[in-house]
Amino acid sequence: MKPFLTTVLLLAFLPVPRGLFAQDAETTQFDPAFTHVVYFWLENPDNPKECREFEAAVRELMASSRYTKTNYLGRPPRATREVVDDSFTYTMIVTFESSAAQSAYQEEQVHLDFIAKAGHLWKKVVVYDAQGLTP
Repeated sequence: MKPFLTTVLLLAFLPVPRGLFAQDAETTQFDPAFTHVVYFWLENPDNPKECREFEAAVRELMASSRYTKTNYLGRPPRATREVVDDSFTYTMIVTFESSAAQSAYQEEQVHLDFIAKAGHLWKKVVVYDAQGLTP
């Protein structure tokens, strides 16, 4: 029993590597400058052809924009809590280095082409923009 207690006490005072039980702030820091979050509700969310068409248009936009820094495209998981809204079909999250870059993106030809190419596929779009706070 004594060797067991000695081992437990010894382990209790060993340092735990940073990030072992929690995410490291440096690796989880989201680009804080300017975030553009867009939620899309497609007209026909169960139509695989239209979903592929929409995804291809978004991916082309994200790959071709000169202004976006971080690019993310996702679909909602099935909500397990009342506070989670899973009614949308897709979300696109992009970040910019500044609000000026985001304004330029709005007039960028690849963004306008995306709207022209995929706009007929959605029935509703909601946008949330945010500027990051300095820690």
